Amino acid sequence: MGIIEQHGDILNLMHGTGGVLGNMHFTLDGSDDPSNVLNLMSLDGYVTGTQPHAVVRALEAVADDLDLIPEGGELIRSISGTSFLQLVRGEHWTLRTQRWRDGSGQAVVTAETKERAEEIASFVADQAGSPEELGDDKVDMGFWYRSARGPFRSTRSIAAPQWPEIEQNYAAGTGSALGKLMATKPSDVAGRLVLLHGPPGTGKTTALRALAREWADWCQVDTVLDPEAFFADPSYLMEVIIGSEMDMHLGEDEPKGESWRLMVLEDCDELIRGEAKEASGQSLARLLNLTDGLLGQGREIMVAITTNERLDRLHPAVVRPGRCLAQIEVGELSPAESSNWLGGEPVKSPMTLAELYARRSGTDPTMTEPAIPQQAIGQYL
Repeated sequence: MGIIEQHGDILNLMHGTGGVLGNMHFTLDGSDDPSNVLNLMSLDGYVTGTQPHAVVRALEAVADDLDLIPEGGELIRSISGTSFLQLVRGEHWTLRTQRWRDGSGQAVVTAETKERAEEIASFVADQAGSPEELGDDKVDMGFWYRSARGPFRSTRSIAAPQWPEIEQNYAAGTGSALGKLMATKPSDVAGRLVLLHGPPGTGKTTALRALAREWADWCQVDTVLDPEAFFADPSYLMEVIIGSEMDMHLGEDEPKGESWRLMVLEDCDELIRGEAKEASGQSLARLLNLTDGLLGQGREIMVAITTNERLDRLHPAVVRPGRCLAQIEVGELSPAESSNWLGGEPVKSPMTLAELYARRSGTDPTMTEPAIPQQAIGQYL
């Protein structure tokens, strides 16, 4: 939306086709949409100084049909689409609310006094309410990605098994190590890196879903969908790590620092293998800084990485003593364990969890297919 300039109490946006909204002069170009206008209008009183106090509040659950208009307020603008926005004005206050597709939202209030801004923000937060209780088999997980307008977090309720339900899916040594990780409490956290390594199809992602459920009382689990961009772009990294309080939806009376976060990065072979320093530039350095450096200081944050690489092929700095809270090889089940998993069916060689499920369902491509009877050669039609 052009270049913003300040002239006294006038906000002037240069370049493009423009107009005037109250005391603000603005311009629009092809990259703008109605939300830009609504957001600009909501800042009128704050820019001019007539409403110098602002409060920003995260909303946990906003129903589709909730208008969030306080008493004495008038709806000025609204937008429906991938997110719902509305602009409401009252006597000496302005409210902009936004609802995203996952049901979460945000309220921005400007007002003549701080007390009035807090009052309006509290009303909206109370009206929005709390999210519905999750089922016993689900857990909330955040998903971060970099959109055209910057970092974006979406929340989904995903199926998450209890650890005892899936413990038999792992070899004895792996199951023991994972069980210890599942039982970890905040006071037990030493290293900040959780590393799960092993061949594809061994159940690494399933273990992380179970971990999210076991840690649900004290740790929010978020998955970064584009880890290469996450560590390559400092602004993306800082928005997620430093500017995350609003996205975490912490309660007003919840002390900051008591809620841990686990950032999940799946299949990050290129980032942490031995030659990563040359191939990934600063990305590896930022990962290490986040788990054991200045960037991670004062932030209750851990990083979980899954990789298909063998441990001896990973960068030494990643696996050095003291950095990892857990470093677990998730491998195949032995022939005896695989046979027991299949209910006694004979097994001659180690099998991955994916192969076991395929064998049980009858879709294992390694099984010998019955020969197709030889057909007599006939005439072409």
